[in-house]
Amino acid sequence: MSSVVAALPTPDVWLHPRWRGWSRAWRYLLAAGLGVALWMAQVVALAMPEAVGETASPPPDEVVGGAIVLDLALGVVTLALLPLRRRYPLAIAVATTAATAVSVVAVGPATFAIVSLATWRRGRWLVVAGLTWLAATLYSTFVHVPRVWATSTSPVTHLTDVLIGVLVLAVTIGTGHGIATRRELVASLHARAQAAEREQALAAEVAREAERTRIAREMHDVLAHRISLVALHAGALAYRDDLSREQVVETAGTIAAAAHAALAELRDVLGVLRDPSQPEAVERPQPTLQEIPALVAEAREAGAEVSLDTDALAPEATRDLAASVSRTAFRVVQEALTNARKHAPRQPVEIVLAGAPGGALAVEVRNRALLTVGAGHRPGVGLVGLTERATLAGGELEHGYRADGTFVVRARLPWPA
Repeated sequence: MSSVVAALPTPDVWLHPRWRGWSRAWRYLLAAGLGVALWMAQVVALAMPEAVGETASPPPDEVVGGAIVLDLALGVVTLALLPLRRRYPLAIAVATTAATAVSVVAVGPATFAIVSLATWRRGRWLVVAGLTWLAATLYSTFVHVPRVWATSTSPVTHLTDVLIGVLVLAVTIGTGHGIATRRELVASLHARAQAAEREQALAAEVAREAERTRIAREMHDVLAHRISLVALHAGALAYRDDLSREQVVETAGTIAAAAHAALAELRDVLGVLRDPSQPEAVERPQPTLQEIPALVAEAREAGAEVSLDTDALAPEATRDLAASVSRTAFRVVQEALTNARKHAPRQPVEIVLAGAPGGALAVEVRNRALLTVGAGHRPGVGLVGLTERATLAGGELEHGYRADGTFVVRARLPWPA
């Protein structure tokens, strides 16, 4: 888990490129500023030895100058090592911490190196870095400072310096752990946001696909019936040369009426794509079970022999039937008539409607088929769409050929009491 947390992208990568450079530079500026402040305080202390304790004998100028130069040089080196802290976290932390034994300028870079090391959350690394920090603190307190300053400070002062060093180490490690936790939280929220965006895009795509499928199914169910009527009458005009002028006019009028009805129904279907900013564009009601007699009459006018049996149907209760179920029943009859007209012209079609509230609405359409599956004929996609409609309405639909060559479409739809 620690390696995963440390490998998480830092918040820098989500910043604008204009601010990304500053977000990295401020760390080095703060480390350098902290080290320079401590170094200047040390220079002032070395310039006024009486302010820091009793001095047995003033240190030589060469010792003071060499200590100041060494301190500054090690500080610059440790600051230059900071950019490598993410590639070699333990080595950079140990090197910069060890330099604090003789360099106060290195305290700033060492602090940031240990913070970076703590973000990895590896206990062994922190133990090594902590022992190095403690050893550097003890050496600086009991060896380096007395030798350079030549002061005789009390043991209480030494103990205070060590406790301050331990406290700084604890705060530094805690800061690193906090940064790692925050980094992990930010990365988790970022991943969640990306996952939510992907899910939203997928849901939108699924919704669009479902809507396209619904519109295509509705267009097929609506237009196939009307276009088949137009094709039937147009074919009669093309091949019948014994029609009188009145019959030709009547047939042409039927074709025009069917074409206008197809356009009107197409406009109704595409109404789902209308501009939502125009609420006055109201959809016309979809056909239901009540329109089946009109559908049968229209098919008879086109020359088809269609019989409708509703003896086992409770007509007074059909008005209370659910709209989705009633509409599905109409589409079943409409699609069956269309298929019969295309694949078995001039063959009688029988429609049987049965059912009552509290049971099921049964719709059966059968006709004598001219072609069977064995002869190379297979049902089209219209019946597949009807099967989906029936399933969505809570019912079922089956279709196929009987042994006597009759093609049957049978649907059972729920009819609650």
